[in-house]
Amino acid sequence: MTEKPIETLSGSILAGLSCACPRCGQGKLFQGFLTLRPRCEVCGLDYGFADAGDGPAVFIIFFAGFIVVGAALVTEMVYRPPYWVHAALWLPLILVLTLGPLRPMKGLMIALQYHHKAAEGRFGGGGGGGGGSGGGEP
Repeated sequence: MTEKPIETLSGSILAGLSCACPRCGQGKLFQGFLTLRPRCEVCGLDYGFADAGDGPAVFIIFFAGFIVVGAALVTEMVYRPPYWVHAALWLPLILVLTLGPLRPMKGLMIALQYHHKAAEGRFGGGGGGGGGSGGGEP
């Protein structure tokens, strides 16, 4: 790897939002709309650690729902348009507000996982002892 890795939180956030590799910021993160590449083509980082789950979709649904429902209620109270006008107004807005930010949000979640070295929780791993800190698996 010849590139200097990203070490700051702001660098990780920018790399995530631009859907770039969380380590080098140069390689592409996705090979499809939401399908991750197996690894970075620039620095070789294996993306096997990445699991954004449903987090990005949940955040976006809350955000989009707040905007669309609020706008639809105000429009209904002020103008009382027929239902087909509501459908014509809000269905495209819902598509734009949900699909548009989904990919950058997933990239952001993956970049933050990498930056904070987040890993899957391990319960009852037989390491003896509980509590305490230090040593152990990364």
